[in-house]
Amino acid sequence: MEYQWHSRYLEINSDKFIKKGKVFLLYGPRRVGKTELIKKLISQFSGQIFSGTGDNTEVRELFSSQDLSKLKMALGSYDLIFIDEAQRIPEVAYGLKLLVDHFPDMKIIATCSSSFDLLNKTGEPLTGRQIVRILFPISILEIYEQFGGMEIFQKLESYLIYGLYPEVLTSSFLEDKKEYLFTIRDSYLFKDILELESVRNPSKLTDLLRLLAYQIGNEVSLNELSRSLGIAKQSVERYTDLLEKTFIIKKVGGYSKNLRKEVTKTARYYFWDNGIRNSLINNFNPLALRNDTGMLWENFIFMERFKSKKYKRVFSNDFFWRTYDKQEIDLIEERDGGLFAYEFKWKSGKAKTPIAFALAYPTAIFEVINRDNFLEFLI
Repeated sequence: MEYQWHSRYLEINSDKFIKKGKVFLLYGPRRVGKTELIKKLISQFSGQIFSGTGDNTEVRELFSSQDLSKLKMALGSYDLIFIDEAQRIPEVAYGLKLLVDHFPDMKIIATCSSSFDLLNKTGEPLTGRQIVRILFPISILEIYEQFGGMEIFQKLESYLIYGLYPEVLTSSFLEDKKEYLFTIRDSYLFKDILELESVRNPSKLTDLLRLLAYQIGNEVSLNELSRSLGIAKQSVERYTDLLEKTFIIKKVGGYSKNLRKEVTKTARYYFWDNGIRNSLINNFNPLALRNDTGMLWENFIFMERFKSKKYKRVFSNDFFWRTYDKQEIDLIEERDGGLFAYEFKWKSGKAKTPIAFALAYPTAIFEVINRDNFLEFLI
């Protein structure tokens, strides 16, 4: 079954975030369809449009100049400005700020495959002038709304192994899916980091990600990673921060409010896409031949829940919970004045709330998410 671009969730009510007097920033990993989405949205626009890219020398020079007279002369007559791959333009946020401040009737869109705080280390020029959204790989929410639940149940194993990048979903053959994921791994994964940051040991980024790929669902110590990689703890901390800002991994901290024995000094890391994770360890075996199905399930459920909340504008603080005597919960959501605890299990069955958690947080709601109820949890 073919997945079409019209299924993207952000197309709903796009007029709420593409508006005059604001810069619409669309973040997200490489190759998830940011450019295609924006081109489709602006194709319905009737005004005069300028569409440029950060790869273009003239566009880079224009925005980097921060010269208002040049910007007015070049772009002042347009009703909508679209800058793709904006992360390639040095200090691009300052050029965007000048346009917003001096052309209040102009609509401005920029796509980026890395967070702006990686690009602009001095101040926040777009504070109060931006509307930010993230485009993920295709989400279960989007698949459900276009194709229904049976499509998801039938292809669940493929999603766990090959992930949800658009081109992976549209590839008919498993070898094509693998080849595409290897291409992303080898050609795109570190592109922004290596272009924007001085990284002394690029190979250590891959080594670090491989270590994290085997640690899904477990707490990760920066000191242990430092020893394993043979680099300073400060470098490990910097690398994980860069990997998070370029939408490769997601960091989750430990929850602690009432107990001294709650773990807070370590973190868990999830991958934005299962296929990328599996490409790093070069393992695309079917679930029946794997010993990491629980890890794949936890990564999949956590990130799909994260996507769904972002798209639906449900705001929560996310944590894991564990005590030093190894009582644990995979996801704690702090939202709407309440505490919601979720344990992710691939196999069906019931699980009891950990005793220490129940005693410390008696009003919290606890639920096990497995193959019987995951779809309701994600949509």
